[in-house]
Amino acid sequence: MILTNSSGGLYDFRNEFVQALLAQHEVYISMPDDVKEKELAAEGCRIIKTEINRRGINPLEDLKLYRTYSRMMKELKPDLVATYTIKPNIYGGFAAARRRIPYIATITGLGGAFDRTGLLLKLIVTMYKTGLRKAACVFFQNEENRGIFQRLGITAGRTRMVMGSGVNLDRHRYEDYPKGDETHFLFVGRVMKERGILEYVEAAKALHSDRVFFDIMGYCDEDYQDMLDGLERDGIVHQIGFHTEVHPYLSAADAIVVASFHEGMSNALIEGAATGRPVIASNISGCQEAFEEGRTGFGFTPGQGDELIQAMKKFLALSYEERAGMGRKGREKMEKEFDRKLVTAEYMDEVKRILEMRN
Repeated sequence: MILTNSSGGLYDFRNEFVQALLAQHEVYISMPDDVKEKELAAEGCRIIKTEINRRGINPLEDLKLYRTYSRMMKELKPDLVATYTIKPNIYGGFAAARRRIPYIATITGLGGAFDRTGLLLKLIVTMYKTGLRKAACVFFQNEENRGIFQRLGITAGRTRMVMGSGVNLDRHRYEDYPKGDETHFLFVGRVMKERGILEYVEAAKALHSDRVFFDIMGYCDEDYQDMLDGLERDGIVHQIGFHTEVHPYLSAADAIVVASFHEGMSNALIEGAATGRPVIASNISGCQEAFEEGRTGFGFTPGQGDELIQAMKKFLALSYEERAGMGRKGREKMEKEFDRKLVTAEYMDEVKRILEMRN
């Protein structure tokens, strides 16, 4: 049984794992939406619709989610539960532990939760401890996140490190570098403060011209729509919106920009690099692993718009050949380190270990 808060995220970033499970097992997926329901059902998955308020903090809603997970597990008696993202990890993990069902959890990033202090941080830590204390294995996507969890005593058992979700090198195939006099920077991610949208806008105001363009791909997750609409009317940014098929947009860009304050492992960076595009990224765990300074991209301090501007200026000063070379080197790095087949093998190795112990 897989518990997730997004069918799109599961299908786009973990479908190879789903397919590997389907080759040997019956797979149930608990998810809140129908974005990729047809695709997952066509592969043979059994779909269970489960409402999740991803960002809400209503304790009654969360109690309802826990009870829903618990009822599903009581009815279906799965051999193994796999959870992704915060609420499935916490409430799904707690339900599985109470039902004595082995489970694996994946920490896909910490967000701003661990920037809190005082009672709120203690509450978050306590909830994670409750959800993960009996996990058969907890997967992390960068060493900093694993260190934080271990230091806070959230995880004391078995952990494994994977290179994010990995990247499907066939789906995100290498594309020749775009030619022409124009430069298109592409911001990829949810439009919110923690994703660095304000710094990106600052850079757009400073550097846009009739040859330098600033595109934004992703849905607006916070109250910035009016601001973006005004900037678009002024010709400063161009909004592409949310798309489930991102490859054509990555291919059309000259550089991929990820300005996040927190990441587990940035899918936008590794997909962009796999496509053969240089990257401009925050110097944080979850981004730093995906690029090499001056070789496949440029880094900057998150939250520092002036540093982002300087990184973009470095990129603008490169020749066509230098940009294309960066893109090729980025693709090579993805092939060596981030192939999703390698990540899927890590998960299946853990699944095999757990099921053999159970039997």
